[in-house]
Amino acid sequence: MTDRRTELADNLARVEERISAACAAAGRPREDVTLIVVTKTYPASDVRLLAELGVRHVAENRDQDAAPKAAECADLPLTWHFVGQLQTNKVRSVAGYADFVHSVDRTRLVTALSAAAAKAGRTLDCLIQVALDAESGERGERGGVASDGVTELADALAAAEGVRPAGLMTVAPLVGPYAGRPRAAFDRLMEISTGLRAAHPAANMVSAGMSADLDDAVAAGATHVRVGSAVLGVRPRLG
Repeated sequence: MTDRRTELADNLARVEERISAACAAAGRPREDVTLIVVTKTYPASDVRLLAELGVRHVAENRDQDAAPKAAECADLPLTWHFVGQLQTNKVRSVAGYADFVHSVDRTRLVTALSAAAAKAGRTLDCLIQVALDAESGERGERGGVASDGVTELADALAAAEGVRPAGLMTVAPLVGPYAGRPRAAFDRLMEISTGLRAAHPAANMVSAGMSADLDDAVAAGATHVRVGSAVLGVRPRLG
């Protein structure tokens, strides 16, 4: 366990250096950017070690893994983020432990999250997932709504009980005009965020950037970066 703690501490230090350097290069204060450690496929024991090392934001992308892990770590001072594509039949469970949902991409999901959160007596901060590889009216290859669908979803979140629009999330696309151009993709997300904040000023989170491209995300203006393998190591294959 000591070896694992040392490994995580060293990895966190390297990620911290990258974020700090990217902030400095962009003329941004370091505190402008929140690190979310994506703990998918890793055990609750790693989450505990990360909490000991000062991590306060963790993320999961599959409810069947996240729910028991969040329950096991309920005593820790953590904020839980759900970052995966979310099916409506998992919403009730996710609403029980997640503080932020990063993958809202359809009005049906808004309705389901609202009902579940209200029943649980909670308020969920919801980010709209923007698919920069999607045409108007379509969903992206990895989930998300086309940019012209953001306003409708934000308005729906603002009007619904138990949820509120917190901002935007994207994954650098593998296809389309932004494929292989993460900085351009994140710049475009910031443009969309500016429009969103004009109507919903509190929806100011911009969740973008992962282990490979967090530097580009910080340069573009992301407020939150989602980092997994750079902290936890190469993920074991899911069987």
